[in-house]
Amino acid sequence: MIDSEFFTFSDGKKAGFRISGHSGTAEAGKDVVCAAVSSAAYLVVNTITDLLGRKVSVYVKDGFMECKIAPEDAEACSTLFEGLRLHLSALSRQYPHNIQVSDMEV
Repeated sequence: MIDSEFFTFSDGKKAGFRISGHSGTAEAGKDVVCAAVSSAAYLVVNTITDLLGRKVSVYVKDGFMECKIAPEDAEACSTLFEGLRLHLSALSRQYPHNIQVSDMEV
């Protein structure tokens, strides 16, 4: 199961995300659900750092990615985080036993 949590500042603005686990829909290297989630997460992080020029706290290891931003960057990054959340929610509807999406205030 892939668990995805989206962080929100107390003012409601997006603060980042944490994605962990494996979907288990296929063996490693052939799992399209894991590939879709990973690709989308990297797209968001790379867009924030390379195109928006914002600093991001990112930690990545096998089956895990956490991305957090500073409160002053929330306005610039919120659309990207919401886009990722919508994408993962759509995957969750297609694969309800393999991915879940939740929110957490930080």
